[in-house]
Amino acid sequence: MSRQPSAATLRRVQPVRALRAFRGLVADKDDTRQVFEIMNALSGRSPDWGYRRMMDTPAGGKQAYERLELSDLLQDRQWLAQFKPGTVGAAYCAFIDPQNFTAYGLAEDSRKVADTEIEAAHPRAWYARRLRDVHDIWHVLTGYHSDALGEACVVAFSLPQTRSAGFGLIAGGIAVQFMRARTGYPCARAVLQAWRNGRRAAWLPGEDYEKLLAEPLDQARRRLKIPAPTLYDQVPPSVRNAYQGGKG
Repeated sequence: MSRQPSAATLRRVQPVRALRAFRGLVADKDDTRQVFEIMNALSGRSPDWGYRRMMDTPAGGKQAYERLELSDLLQDRQWLAQFKPGTVGAAYCAFIDPQNFTAYGLAEDSRKVADTEIEAAHPRAWYARRLRDVHDIWHVLTGYHSDALGEACVVAFSLPQTRSAGFGLIAGGIAVQFMRARTGYPCARAVLQAWRNGRRAAWLPGEDYEKLLAEPLDQARRRLKIPAPTLYDQVPPSVRNAYQGGKG
């Protein structure tokens, strides 16, 4: 893909736009475009913070220097086929295949936002693409599935990892929807636990994902200090979409 230079140095925060997109996401949790609308509206300085943090460590600086496009790597089925059972890479394939998720599909959804610069030739845009492309890997590492509660938990985990207010809006808003639904299960507390886990875990954006996917999943979770999602696991799968306004 031919990339053009960024037209702006800093995105203006647009809370009204974000709230409008959040209402659309509550109505349909599978409307991924609304997620990117929210992230685009509330990104502010968070990509700059994350990119600078990468540059401040030897491993992260190497990743930033090489500028690997993870979507290209994760779309390569022959490359993914090399990972042995029990590895992060094998678990990633087991996560995406039954749902027909693809790295390019997620990338295409991100481009549907009218004023997005996620494909720009700029370090900030490359870092934003990196966060987009590792989303499903973070599902695997954290143990959260792709239901509404699982998505809320992953973005809650992502909030302290990225400092992106968009993740906070999505996680907090969906947690409130689950509280209103009165399921009798610790749905909102599971989202809070995910946020705490994200604060305590190692910093994932700077990881070498080529090496990480070859690592045994249990070993990777221990190394990255990612605990089991105990409260999420207490919620039956049949309830994990049952927030008010959801499809469950």
